[in-house]
Amino acid sequence: MTAPLLAQRPSKALVIGLVVSGILALLVLALMLISGGPAGFALSAVLAVAPLPVLLAAVLSLDRLEPEPKLHLAFAFAWGAGVAVVVAVGFTLLGQQLFVRAGYGAAVAENMGTVLLAPVIEEALKGSALLLLLRRRREIDGLTDGIVYASMAGLGFAAVENVGYYLLAFGEDGVGGAIQLFVLRGLIDPLGHPVYTSMIGLGVAYALTSRSPARFAAIPLGYLGAVFLHALWNGSATTGSLAWLGVAYLVIMAALVLLIVVTVVERRHLVGKMAVYLPGYRPTGLVTDQDVRMLSTLSARKAARRWARGAGLGRAMSDYQQAATELTMLHLRAERRGMDPARFAVERDAYLGAMAHARRW
Repeated sequence: MTAPLLAQRPSKALVIGLVVSGILALLVLALMLISGGPAGFALSAVLAVAPLPVLLAAVLSLDRLEPEPKLHLAFAFAWGAGVAVVVAVGFTLLGQQLFVRAGYGAAVAENMGTVLLAPVIEEALKGSALLLLLRRRREIDGLTDGIVYASMAGLGFAAVENVGYYLLAFGEDGVGGAIQLFVLRGLIDPLGHPVYTSMIGLGVAYALTSRSPARFAAIPLGYLGAVFLHALWNGSATTGSLAWLGVAYLVIMAALVLLIVVTVVERRHLVGKMAVYLPGYRPTGLVTDQDVRMLSTLSARKAARRWARGAGLGRAMSDYQQAATELTMLHLRAERRGMDPARFAVERDAYLGAMAHARRW
């Protein structure tokens, strides 16, 4: 919950990007409907959308401690579904044609497009959503933020791409072919694109939050990591070998575990920092020793929300905890990057005002 005083007006560029991306995604889906027919498109769309609620809930659950603006999350998703899909398809087809003109056969050109061109092009385009958000630096406060934005771009891309793949499978092998492909893409490996692009998200977030002189090297390194994971999966699928697919799957799952560990460690670090910064606000009467203990561990925060719900104060407790979290993030930003004292005071007072409004115990 960001205090109203501090709510940033959405930039025109962000709104335009969201609208353009949404229109492009709808145009792609309309072309699929026309080319594949209503029956095949309907089945493909259902299969592509079916896992989305669970996947979105999983990604957004990482963002519960310090939620990102909904407009920015929507932009990342729409960018992946619209601009990234359209431009990636165009450049990949162009690259395949160049291979054909160079004397390679159609089969070789298709495999090169799948294993080499697609990972290089798609990850660059999905990751560009993170680079476009760099202008809104204050929204990327940690590695978890980078993972969340990257995952949203990956989910948007995968949703539209999967409709196309399922439609092709339906055209070749009917309903059975589409469902068989859904088992692989929608059930066994539904987090492929979010995991790949999260490597870029880690790189961008590290570059923004670290003090290391070489911090910006993390962005190309993250991109290379994303391309590697993507190419590994596509290459394994191209071989048709279950053994290679198994190896690729294990590597991607290891990357997923790494991402989860990063978010858990960062969340615990942030919560722990509340015990460092918040005691300084005891004189305001808005933070007591009991409040600090309640805020500085995840289990205590959860227990406090449970008690508050029983007392009819559930929303007030959530708002108080969120404002206290934002206040702690403000101190961390000032510590990492420095901040104009007047600006710091304005933001601090706004968060304290939100805490005062919410605190009823």
